[in-house]
Order: sequence, then C-alpha cells, then structure tokens
Amino acid sequence: MITRPIKTRVFEEGEDLFAFVTWYLKKVPERLVLVVTSKIVALAEERTAVAADEHAKEKLIREESEFALKTKYVWLTIKDGAVMASAGIDESNANGKLILLPKDSFKIARILRKKLRQHYKVKELGVLITDSRTIPLRAGVGGVALGYAGFRGIRDYRGTPDIFGRILTFSRTDVADSLATAAVLVMGEGNEQRPLALITKAPVEFRDTISRTELRIDIKDDMYRPLFSKLRQSQNKQRTRLSRPK
Repeated sequence: MITRPIKTRVFEEGEDLFAFVTWYLKKVPERLVLVVTSKIVALAEERTAVAADEHAKEKLIREESEFALKTKYVWLTIKDGAVMASAGIDESNANGKLILLPKDSFKIARILRKKLRQHYKVKELGVLITDSRTIPLRAGVGGVALGYAGFRGIRDYRGTPDIFGRILTFSRTDVADSLATAAVLVMGEGNEQRPLALITKAPVEFRDTISRTELRIDIKDDMYRPLFSKLRQSQNKQRTRLSRPK
C-alpha cells in the first residue's frame, strides 16, 4: 500500500471542494482511495463559528454533542456515535475561528465520489473523510474515518479459521480507520498544508454501497465500558477515604 500526501495552497472558506480536488488531481487511476481532511470539507460548507469567550465555546460544544462531560483538559463528548474531544471543534489552522465537523461526512464522501467517478471515468474509487482523535491511555493523535464511500469499512473474520484451524469469534479489522491513520500520518497535524492524500494498492473491497453504521458499537456492548466504570468507582471511593476526618 502506498500513501502519498498532496501539498496545496490554503483552502478558503466557502470554496468549491470538487473544483479544489480536481485542480490538484490531473489523473485518477482505478482502485484509488482519495483522502480528504474534514477541515476543508467543513470550510467548504462554511461550518465555522466565532466564540467570544469560554462560555460561548462551551455552549457551542454542547449544541454539537449528544453527550458532553467536562474533564481536566477538554470536553469529552459523543457525536455521531463516536467519542471525541470537544465535539470535534478545532481551533488550529482556523485563522481565529472555530471549525466544526462537517454536517454529514458520509453524504459528502458519497457525493464527491460520484462526481469524481464521472469526471475521471473510473469505476473503483474510494473517498475517505478523516479527522484526528486521541486513544485512551495513549499520547498523541491518530487518524479516524468520519465518513467514506466506495469501499467496505470493515473486514470480518468471524466464523473463519485461524492458521491452526481455530474458528475466530471476535476478530474484525477496522479498514476505514486504518486507512485514515496511514493518511493522517503523512498529511500532518501542523502547517504542512497537505489536506489531500492518495492511497493506492490498498487491500480494500471496493463497492458502490456501504453501511454507514458498520463500524459503530452500542455503548452497552463496548468492551471498554466496564474498565472505565470500575475506574470511576475506584476514584470515588478514594476521594471518600481522603475526605474523611482523621
């Protein structure tokens, strides 16, 4: 698999995303995955805001979230079925504004893919909209897929044998987020000006229709929920012991 970032000029708010992409992509081969950072998708949609103070910013975060909890460093939120910091609202490379997440990254990926397939006359093409996220108990950020089109986002090994014939009951590969991580690594997080990337020779299943919920897990079924529930209970007990008079 080869992942190549594309350096561009600064994308301006309100610009046409399709025109921007086709300016930098003169040719598109079959079986390509085009990666687009969510920031320029949001700028194309003019999904920006100005917060006069922290109270206004907090109000915006709550409006953009399905769940919001204030933590030591950021607001821990749930949006579009995923955990993220501050509802994905970003201040970096925003020229004094706040950049929100796109309205519907899956819809944008689908529309952009359709236009690009017609423009370049290709059949097998993937479009991936990415963002950056932290991972619990790990420093730094990695890539995550906000939306995608043209390829299956998960590879399911359940019911198949491993190399010793043992039937797998749990194993699945998160294809979409794996591609996003590879792309974000070369696109960068600072002033690189690489909002686009091309992935070729990717081991993915190209297809015209996908399920936008195939990567989601209900919070009741999340394997990490018991760990953090017990951690919170332990912390509460410790605070109670420390607050008792001696």
